[in-house]
Amino acid sequence: MFVRSLTLRNYRNYSELHLDFDQNINVFLGQNAQGKTNIIEAVYYASLGRSHRTHTDTDLIFWDKPAASVQLDFDRLGVGNHLEFQFSREKRRRILLNEHPIRPKELIGSINTVLFSPEDLFLIKGAPAGRRRFLDGEISQASPAYYHELQQYTRIVTQRNTLLKRIRERKAATDMLDLWDPQLVDSAVKITRKRQEAVRKLNMLANLMQRRISGNQENLAITYEIHGMEAEDMTKDLASWYNKELASHREVDILRGSTSRGPHHDDIILTVNGINLRSFGSQGQQRTGVLSLKLSELEFLRSETGEYPILLLDDVMSELDVTRRHQLMEFIRRERIQTMITATDAAYFPQERIGTYFHVKAGQITR
Repeated sequence: MFVRSLTLRNYRNYSELHLDFDQNINVFLGQNAQGKTNIIEAVYYASLGRSHRTHTDTDLIFWDKPAASVQLDFDRLGVGNHLEFQFSREKRRRILLNEHPIRPKELIGSINTVLFSPEDLFLIKGAPAGRRRFLDGEISQASPAYYHELQQYTRIVTQRNTLLKRIRERKAATDMLDLWDPQLVDSAVKITRKRQEAVRKLNMLANLMQRRISGNQENLAITYEIHGMEAEDMTKDLASWYNKELASHREVDILRGSTSRGPHHDDIILTVNGINLRSFGSQGQQRTGVLSLKLSELEFLRSETGEYPILLLDDVMSELDVTRRHQLMEFIRRERIQTMITATDAAYFPQERIGTYFHVKAGQITR
């Protein structure tokens, strides 16, 4: 999989831009706030239909313009495709795949990316929500059906929470929960099982990466943690367990107005040589763990889809030491993964030319 070209019109600080990409490594060099990350953002947006920097599509439109567009030509499994996003301050966005309008949920799986940004260095020591987003984004790209199920589950939880608040305010009967709980359990089981399956694969892949980066000194283990479930309960039937937990926490849920059990509370735990990386890992171990996790994400998507996704490295070279930068670049070059890298200094890269270099200044790009 690779992107052949990108065309931007009135997108962020680009009034008009067309880029033809190298099928291997593309390096975007320039000072901060010149537009390097906007390129990364546009390619990432194409994979999930959302930006990693804003929740509002109008933020993507050049400040004094009424509309904007992003167009990508890309190859997937040897077949050429054309993807276009049309943004407007007055209308809803339009998505066209090979000139045919599609819905946002039909976009998922069309083009796959893995994004590594400085914020990801906090993935391990940050809140569980970040790790859930990482896992859900990865599985969704490999399985559009999972993405649809996740949307359904979110709607069920939102509606159940609304009902809980109404019950608390004595505006609804408690037995109305009997209509929602079976739906929640059914969806929760599907999501949890898919996540557990993905984590088992990630665990194997990430440990291989960790051992390679650490010179066979460290073993990385990734486990899926179901909120509220004790270790001895892990072999129990998930549906029965969720039913029991929802019933026993019903009064608490009504009091709080929120659902206290379900995959929206779960987490993934990372340990190195048996030590919890979040609580006791050094900064170096945590960064190696994140790098291993990101590289394993590439391998996971290749195993699920048949080809590597596009790797987007947004200003992370300055955050990695020389050894980790070397390991990362060696992996990319060996596997011939199309990669787009932003950086402020060419000194972060090997002296020999490694691909195509673009120089970015004030919304203008030159080779």
